[in-house]
Amino acid sequence: MATLEIKDAAGKAAGTAELADAVYAIEPNMHVMHRTVKAQRAGWRQGTANTRSRGMVSGGGKKPWRQKGTGRARQGSIRSPQWRGGGTVFGPHSRSYAQKVNAKEVKLAMRSALSAKLADGELMVVKPFEFSKPCTKDAVKAVKALGLDGMRTTLVIADDDVNTFLSFRNIPTVEIIPVNAINTYDIIDNKRLVIVDACLPYIEEVLA
Repeated sequence: MATLEIKDAAGKAAGTAELADAVYAIEPNMHVMHRTVKAQRAGWRQGTANTRSRGMVSGGGKKPWRQKGTGRARQGSIRSPQWRGGGTVFGPHSRSYAQKVNAKEVKLAMRSALSAKLADGELMVVKPFEFSKPCTKDAVKAVKALGLDGMRTTLVIADDDVNTFLSFRNIPTVEIIPVNAINTYDIIDNKRLVIVDACLPYIEEVLA
């Protein structure tokens, strides 16, 4: 079982955290991580792009001129794709880009991402930030004290920690998410992953 130092908001040592090997010490499965992140990003696409084919464009019911004898190329409709105002050939249509990923793969991808973060020294555990009220100024001080200034950081907090969420949300380099919304993309899309120690039991319970 791996052991990691816990830091407080001032950047000082405040104990140690024991991390379960089943979650933080496995061999990262890069293929499953790639599949999961790809599916996540595909699911964010709105899929609302749409074009009209010749059958959807109004007008064009009458043949513009007779088939033969005019000297011009034969035409059947003024809404054919080669006409201005005509339909679009092979254009996009509204659809879902969602991709199916098994629940076991999702959990494996998250365990792989957490294990990779720990192995690369990019995982940090901190004590809960005790903000009596939302204060971005104090949040900025905490970021500097923890040595995260200028680093793209993902901060995982308790679901009901509203003051911490409101304090960090305006810092451009910090992405803050509640522990019940943790996912593979947010785990790896940063230079530092910071987890409040109170969230560790929940993560291990879900992923172990």
